[in-house]
Amino acid sequence: MAAFLFGDRHEAEEKRQGRKEVLKRGRPPFQWTVEIEEEILSRLASGDAVSTILGGDRDDFLPSEAAFYSRIAVDQDFFQRYMRAREAQAHRETDEIRRIADDATPEGVHVARLQIDARKWRAAKLAPKVYGDKLELAVTKPKTEEELDAAIAAKLAAMAASGQGGTS
Repeated sequence: MAAFLFGDRHEAEEKRQGRKEVLKRGRPPFQWTVEIEEEILSRLASGDAVSTILGGDRDDFLPSEAAFYSRIAVDQDFFQRYMRAREAQAHRETDEIRRIADDATPEGVHVARLQIDARKWRAAKLAPKVYGDKLELAVTKPKTEEELDAAIAAKLAAMAASGQGGTS
């Protein structure tokens, strides 16, 4: 997984030693196909985690997590499709919220609330533009220097009148 963040250490070693052949870890590089990409992305969109799909118990025809993240780092088209699958996953999470709320019982309301909060948080992280917190900015007309001086003088007068003047 670190190779996509810091570069491939084998390539760096190859450059240091001046060799032209690519160092291998004892197995051939993973052969990507459209079908494999679609399998991974459809499972992501349906709610599975990358670690579940590509972890130790993965199907034999699927790549490792490291190979997957390396692919995302070098293939912009695949990365864009991955991001769309993640957004679909966020929509799925919010769809589950209604089902959880409808199925909640008085005895299980605390569990349901925890499940709903976890899905809301996850949806906000997966699709922040859609489900993230909205920031509202209030823009006011800038005050003139005279208006600012008058406002400061009024605040100071109010503080002095209430005994908070700061002079002892």
